[in-house]
Amino acid sequence: MNVSEFRVTNKSKFKLNDIKTSYTGDFNSKEDAQKHLIKNIEQMSEIQSKLYAQGKYGILIIFQAMDTGGKDSAIKHVMSGLNPQGTKVYSFKEPSAEELSHDYLWKAHKHIPERGQIGIFNRSYYEELLVVRVHNLIKNQRIPEEFITDSIWKKRFEQIKNFEKYLYENGIIPIKIFLHISKEEQKKRLLERINDKTKNWKFSESDIKERSHWDKYQQFYEEAIRETSSKSIPWFVVPADKKWFARLVISQIIIDKLEELKLEYPTLSKEQYDGLEECRKKLIEE
Repeated sequence: MNVSEFRVTNKSKFKLNDIKTSYTGDFNSKEDAQKHLIKNIEQMSEIQSKLYAQGKYGILIIFQAMDTGGKDSAIKHVMSGLNPQGTKVYSFKEPSAEELSHDYLWKAHKHIPERGQIGIFNRSYYEELLVVRVHNLIKNQRIPEEFITDSIWKKRFEQIKNFEKYLYENGIIPIKIFLHISKEEQKKRLLERINDKTKNWKFSESDIKERSHWDKYQQFYEEAIRETSSKSIPWFVVPADKKWFARLVISQIIIDKLEELKLEYPTLSKEQYDGLEECRKKLIEE
């Protein structure tokens, strides 16, 4: 699968409305996509072993989406083959009093993966460009008034780009994925949560309130993606009305990025190999 079609490159012409949320490429069935996903999960597991052993790069996978966009299920299914020892998932929720006492990137930096690890952000610091903006929560962030100006969002775009560039140049590679669903699909998934007793716990009345801001969220997502996508750290906008297709695309995006890093198991020096032989002999002679 060629995932370049989902990469945001021509930022000046990028429009979310131009991307068909029900698109499934050359895949016509869930079964066909599932076969490829299983292979990709196996391949991801093999490459993760090299990432962990080499300890040179860290991977930060960022998932953003509207409510019911499929972030949780994507993490559950796509990452199922990863070694938990080298994988950590962090979910961004309403900021605590402690977090509000710090700069807005502080809580994110605390959970950045170390080299050799894969970190997964279920939502992320991008919420600072989305929910904070939609609901005008900037006034609750204890920022000195002189810094809350009309240019604050433009400055935050630049700050986040610089933050990600900093991570990238220190060997922590961000992979940014936006799961793009339609308003009709969101309605369908919300009704499923209401009608299916096993999914009632997932439903919140706040989901309906947030849905009423759909157009604003779409506008601010579009702007955030456009302003923070770069050649080395692009956004991938993945059609997600069909979860089975979105999961396959996500797995391929991750594999392609890992393969770009040309990961290898560490090689030993002659002295280290000689030491192994000595240990082998001692074990055999026991």
